[in-house]
Amino acid sequence: MPTPKEFNLLVVHGDGRRVVRLALSRWVILIALGVLLAAPIALAVIYGDYLQLRRERASLAQLTARVTEQQTLIESSQARMRELRAEIDSWRDLQARIWEPFGPEDGKAKRGSAMGGPTGAARTGEGPDRGAIGDELERLTSLVKDEGENLRSLERFLVRATRVLAALPSRWPLRGPVNSGFGGRVSPWSSRSEFHSGLDIGAPIGTAVKSPAPGTVVFAGIHPEYGQTLIIDHGHETKSLYGHLSKLQATVNQKVQRGEVIALSGNTGRSSGPHLHYEIQVKGQSVNPTSYLWE
Repeated sequence: MPTPKEFNLLVVHGDGRRVVRLALSRWVILIALGVLLAAPIALAVIYGDYLQLRRERASLAQLTARVTEQQTLIESSQARMRELRAEIDSWRDLQARIWEPFGPEDGKAKRGSAMGGPTGAARTGEGPDRGAIGDELERLTSLVKDEGENLRSLERFLVRATRVLAALPSRWPLRGPVNSGFGGRVSPWSSRSEFHSGLDIGAPIGTAVKSPAPGTVVFAGIHPEYGQTLIIDHGHETKSLYGHLSKLQATVNQKVQRGEVIALSGNTGRSSGPHLHYEIQVKGQSVNPTSYLWE
């Protein structure tokens, strides 16, 4: 039996009075069936793509947020690196001021590994440059190491300097009015001027005289000018002399400490009244004691 080439489709209206006859070829029917079968598949594919796009859009939003957060972190890191660089510069300036009094040959703080210029976004006009940040971190690391070595060198110097400073007679041997200062004055025995080699500190007889720094007693006895006298060697070619004493409480070769009572003030020797003659000698020459008194 031959296969029909056409199919007749009768469409009956609801009232049954009108009938529409449609003649459809076999190919039209097949195409319609194909469309009907393909439509759900196409819809399923489109819907799957839609869901995938939604997921990717959400991921993109999260990624954008992370990029913004990282950019903020990088910019913050750049600001902190600038602050650190400024702090390192202040270290250098401080070290330079500390070393300056000791002359250029002793100055260990040197300007090196110069830093400057824009970094990251400032140089490129774009977002922060991670390579530039890495270079900056390397320079900062190198600078911190250099400054650390400078600080250690300064510490070693200060340790030595502290030992010298600790040995200096920086305290008053006793408290009282300075009746006569260091330098030129009118002699109390005549109207002529004379050089006074120390300080005359007024004090009642028997006032405790304390050592202004650690040292070793090198003289304890009678001096033709100062009566009962005590001399302490503090090292570094520095000595202190105490004259017109009423009583000695330390002996030759005795080691004394800062603040230790070494004698009592008096009015012995060539003196016009109770007081202490206090003198500092450096390399055998009298110097002004007030330049050593810190406290």
